[in-house]
Parts: sequence; C-alpha cells; structure tokens
Amino acid sequence: MNPQPYVAPTIRRVSQASANPQRLGRAPVMEAIDGVAVTRLLETHGSPLFVFSESQLREKIRAARAAFESVYPHVTFAWSYKTNYLNAICRVFHQEGSMAEVVSGFEYEKARINGVAGSRIIFNGPWKTPGALRRAVAEGALIQVDNRDEILALARLAEERNGPIEVGIRVHVDTGTHAVWSKFGFNADDGEALRMMAWVKAHTRLIIRGIHCHVGTFMLDAGAYAIAAKALVELAMAAEAAGAGPVEYLDLGGGFASHARLHGQYLPPEQATPGFKDYAQAICGTIKQHWPAGRKLPHLYLETGRALVDEAGYLVSSVVAVKQRRMHDAKAVFAAYGKGGTTPAAALGAYGKGDVANGQGVNRRNAVVLDAGIHILYTTAWYQPSIYPAAMTTAGVQPTTVYGCLCMNIDVIREEAPLPDLKAGDAVVMHPVGAYNITQSMQFIAYRPAVVMIDPERRVHLIRRRETLEDVQGPEVVPEHLAHSNNAPAASGRHES
Repeated sequence: MNPQPYVAPTIRRVSQASANPQRLGRAPVMEAIDGVAVTRLLETHGSPLFVFSESQLREKIRAARAAFESVYPHVTFAWSYKTNYLNAICRVFHQEGSMAEVVSGFEYEKARINGVAGSRIIFNGPWKTPGALRRAVAEGALIQVDNRDEILALARLAEERNGPIEVGIRVHVDTGTHAVWSKFGFNADDGEALRMMAWVKAHTRLIIRGIHCHVGTFMLDAGAYAIAAKALVELAMAAEAAGAGPVEYLDLGGGFASHARLHGQYLPPEQATPGFKDYAQAICGTIKQHWPAGRKLPHLYLETGRALVDEAGYLVSSVVAVKQRRMHDAKAVFAAYGKGGTTPAAALGAYGKGDVANGQGVNRRNAVVLDAGIHILYTTAWYQPSIYPAAMTTAGVQPTTVYGCLCMNIDVIREEAPLPDLKAGDAVVMHPVGAYNITQSMQFIAYRPAVVMIDPERRVHLIRRRETLEDVQGPEVVPEHLAHSNNAPAASGRHES
C-alpha cells in the first residue's frame, strides 16, 4: 500500500458579507447643507464644490468667546488667516470681533484689504521680510519676534525711527504631551527666552510687552495648555525680576482640535475632542492660579483657527467611476506552506500559481473614483473625512475605497469608508473639510473648484469662482525664441513621388 503524501492543513476564513448586507448598518445621508439641497448646489455651481455655512462659523466663534469670557476678564480672539484666507470667511470672523493673525506679508496684505487696521493685526511667523516688518511697525501691528535676526532687524529699525518699538516674544515649551515645536521662538524651559528678554532690555530700544506660545496643532489634551500657561506666567515673573518687564499680555496661540478624525484614532471625535470650556479652564484657570494675587491679570490673546472653521466646511463631489478592488488575504498566503515551499517567498509563489486562480484568499472591495482629489483635500494625509451619500438609499453599507481623480496612485481620500453601492453620477458630501484645504490646495492636474457660502437666510453666495486656464497660467512668461512654436510633425525621411 502506497502512503498518500502529507498535505499541511489550512484554515480559510469564510466571509459572510453577502449573507448579511446590513452588518455595517445603513449609510447616513446628507441631502442638504443648511437647508439647501445638494442637487441644487451642483446644478448651479458644478462638481466638485466647496460649501461653507456662515451660521456655523458665527456659532463657533460665539461659543468660543462665551467659554473664555465667562471665566476671564480680558480676552481677544484673532482669526488665523493661514487656516482659511478666503476674504468672505475672514470677514465673518472680523464682524464677530476677531483681530487678524497672520504669518506672512501676503497674509498681512489680505488682512489690510479686508479692512483690518494694522493695530488689529498679530504678526507671527519665522520669516518676515524687511518690507513687511517696516510696514507692520509703521501701522502699529503686534509683532511677535521669532528669532535673534528678527530682533536685530527690529532694533535697527527702532534706531532709524529714533524711538521704541513694542513687540512680543515667541517661546516654545515642552508640555510632555507631544514633540516640542522647537522651530518657533526661544526655549522657555532652559533659560534662553529669559536671557534674550534681558538682552533686549539692556541693548535695544525694543520693549517686550507680551509672551507668545503656540504649543502645537490639533491638541486633544487640553492639559497641554495648562502646562504652557504656567510656564508663560513663570517666565513673565522672572523677566520682571530681571528688570525686563512688565509683561502685559500672554498669547496662547491656537491648536484647538476640531471634530475631524485622525488616522488611527479609536474614539469618535465627539468623545475625543475637548470643548471650548475645557480649553478655557486649562488656560484661564492656570493663569489666574499662578498670577500674583492683587495684580491686574494680563490680557489674553488666542489665535484659534481649525476649531472655528473646520466643521463649517463641506466638499460636494460626484462619482465618476466604480471599480472592484482586489484585496489579498495575507493569511491565505502563509497557509500555502506545504504547497510550494517552507518560506514565505516560496509559499507566495505557490499561492500565486494556484489559489489566486481559484479565488482562495482573494476578496474584492467596492471602490469609487470621485471628481475631487487630494490636490484640494490636502488634510486627508492626517484626517479621515466622513463621506455621506447625497441621496437616500435602502442598501446596506460596505467597506469602500474612495479614490480621487488624480493620475497618482497615492490619491486615496479614504482607504475604507462605509458606503452603499454607488454608481457614476451619484453625489457625496465630505465633512469636515473647512480648515487648511482651501489655503493648501493646488492646481495639480485639475483646477481648483468653486466655493460658495450659505448665509443664515439660506441664500447661496459664490465666494470664489471655479478656476480657468487663464488663472493658472496668467503669471507665466514665454521667452521670445519660444513664442512661435512649429507644431508640424517632424520629417520622416521618406519622399513621396
């Protein structure tokens, strides 16, 4: 009797996807934004389309102000232009009493065009051109000095003006919650900032009126602000003791988190994101606790951006193609041991010759291609926007890969989103996308889309039109020797008789 050859046992997972189409529930639908039908928005302005809610912008800044003003007597918000510099967005916040916070001469110019006086501008950033500094000084802007070279430039300008210039000093602090943003300002932990403040007092005509610290971005731990606020108070008192005071204001920057969801974040944003009251208690409670009793509290400046605008922004997009994405089960590859070798490489080779052909270890996932891509959704590198069908469906949802429209393999908006079966022409809404996507978008392969704002009366306003070729190539200059190109095909070397 001939013994049968030994075959290693395998375990194959059985998917119940087709037997339970409702296993992931039904897809939430977003048929309208602020009462305006998505279909109407697309019919009028085309796809893709950014949509902003003016009501939500105003509600956010009012909620933030109420949270801080209820626990602190002297607080001013400054709108962060780099978060979203569309003039209509900026003017909503300025109408609500916010100053402007800018980090470049370009943003400074936008703030002035939007009617903000120089004295109502906070000028941050590691690089300020000589012209921008000169203008900011002349117009009374609140300049936060970032480095020694900037201090020297301002000191020379003070000598030219034959008078003092009031500034703030930017510092960085180790809160123990994340990597220190040591690129910006002076170290407040090792004495560098205090030594610089004393040097400025002794050797220049600059007067340091305040201390600025932006601890980081998307801060899910409000306790980081308590640590930073305590460090700023201690630095202010040390500076006064060294003869470099008094410090009249503290600026805790921005970084408050929105309800966006980080890649790999387990808890939903509604549970993971602190509220404005949490940030207010961490900052204001700490300042009041450590500021000397009986002395007037310093003025508090805040430069909140993302938490005010992110959830007010939506991107409406349309499906242009539907695909089936092949997903290999890695476990099935290793289960192929014994069929072609005893190493993973040999097993993969055997698996490719046999099990792929008969379907073992191979799953397929729905995938869709949208007419929007990561060129206008830069923040998808860190955050996962929720994606909603714009029309009611009775179908259950299933994991779906959402691709953008770019000719790049990395153009993936969501690796896996719970969506129903979609077809070409269906509209979806992505949210929240209001922070940084406008300012960081680019004309890569596709034009940047139009942007509209819905006002409290449900009127739709175009606040930036869709780009055209003229917008993209307008600054280009063609050299004279290329001005008249010959598009005729090159000679083939053959002659016709």
